[in-house]
Amino acid sequence: MEALLEDGDVAGLQAYADELRETFMRMQREASDLNARAQSIRITEKSADGLVSATVGVRGELIRLDLDPRVFRRPDARGLADAITGTVQRAAAKALDELVELFAPVVPPEQLRAHLNGDLETVLDQLSSGMSGETHHR
Repeated sequence: MEALLEDGDVAGLQAYADELRETFMRMQREASDLNARAQSIRITEKSADGLVSATVGVRGELIRLDLDPRVFRRPDARGLADAITGTVQRAAAKALDELVELFAPVVPPEQLRAHLNGDLETVLDQLSSGMSGETHHR
């Protein structure tokens, strides 16, 4: 090095390193909290007729399915299957919305949605835009 650091410079660098360390530790704590909150997401939806109730987790996985006994009064297997499918899909969509909202302070919602929906092309376009400062539109 051409110039030696003075005591004030060393103290300043040490303070900066301490601040970075504390920021990193805080981010780790917050990430753990966000992850725990995300894993606890549970959404329950009912069918339009109220005979089907479905509870899903954060990934849209079916956790609980309740059928009102009145569904057996009308032997309509296709109608019941459609009611179950639609109810689970609505619950899964709401779980995704809640997850995106939870992470909005740290991940842009459109980027997280694209990632969670497996839209790799959109994710890569967004990363490219962020790195180049350009906006890509389709």
